[in-house]
Amino acid sequence: MTRLFTEGKIGNLVVSNRLVRSATAERMADSEGYVTPRLIDFYRDLARGGVGLIISGHMFVEPEGKCSPRMTAVYDNRFVPGLKNLAEAVHKEGGKAVVQINHGGAGCSAEVVSQALAPSDISQGLYPRPSRAMTEEEIQRIIKAFGLSAGRVKEAGFNGVQIHAAHGYLVNQFLSPLANQRKDRWGGSLEKRMSFLKAVAASVRDSVGPDYPVLIKLGIADGRDGGLSLQEGLKVVEALEGMGIDGVEISCGIGGEKFTSSPPRIVAGENEGTFLSLAREACKVTSLPILLVGGFRSRKFMEETLDEEAADYISLSRPLICEPDLPLKLQKGLQDKALCISGNNCWEKKPGDGIGCKCKIERD
Repeated sequence: MTRLFTEGKIGNLVVSNRLVRSATAERMADSEGYVTPRLIDFYRDLARGGVGLIISGHMFVEPEGKCSPRMTAVYDNRFVPGLKNLAEAVHKEGGKAVVQINHGGAGCSAEVVSQALAPSDISQGLYPRPSRAMTEEEIQRIIKAFGLSAGRVKEAGFNGVQIHAAHGYLVNQFLSPLANQRKDRWGGSLEKRMSFLKAVAASVRDSVGPDYPVLIKLGIADGRDGGLSLQEGLKVVEALEGMGIDGVEISCGIGGEKFTSSPPRIVAGENEGTFLSLAREACKVTSLPILLVGGFRSRKFMEETLDEEAADYISLSRPLICEPDLPLKLQKGLQDKALCISGNNCWEKKPGDGIGCKCKIERD
């Protein structure tokens, strides 16, 4: 029996199928971070396309955590009306949407943040620019900002919130021994490096209450020498349920030259499932629903992954940039695989473009 188009549940969140739009930075907000009509149209298309759950591109929880220009903001109440319009647009099409909240830390662009913050001083090598170690006061302020932002997500009417703890952003940095070389209660052993994540999760849960769905996107390993190992990452996964997390999306890579979250040239039936081996290990240490991103292109491989119970949900990023209606095409048998050729040409070519497929692809 096919599982891809069966109903699923993540905490109290019921979704119509097992296809998830993985968070992808749209760069379609205005210069301050307000939701724009273009952003609403983008999400309306995804909802119409039949995806079971949409996870928004990361939204910044405070101005110093803004990663790039035209990133959507959630750090102040003045952004809530626009976010409500975004949630309503998805719901009117029968969709469900979760907001990913984030602080970029050392991953913030110099275009938008003058001084990047990080767990420790980072001079060169790991990130393109130097970063300053955070003070205790700054750590506490940002923990609170995550909780307040999650409350705004709930107020805006979204179906849940996802903490971004992957791809070299701040929560990931605290987990990584490469980025976190603190000697206080926030660094050192894995348990201490997990303290920031635990505090952020507690702040979010306190803000949204016991029943609101809280997910996490986790970089389960850094993929770099001296970084967070898979063995440590599995211990983080094992601890998530105790933090009040309802579902974990598995990814990998802390950034820099060896950043591996978007490998090129994925070919259906040949090299799909970039992080499948990691998800197999994660399944052994948690009963939480697992969302798996990375290199899914064919319905056959998606179904095989679900049947194997290596994951409970299939997360897609680039294929849904190329074809926002891919879920409906797969469900109706119009296609058996995505058109996406993994050319990594999704990003804007000039300021204001936003994401969009720029590869030369034969379409019907």
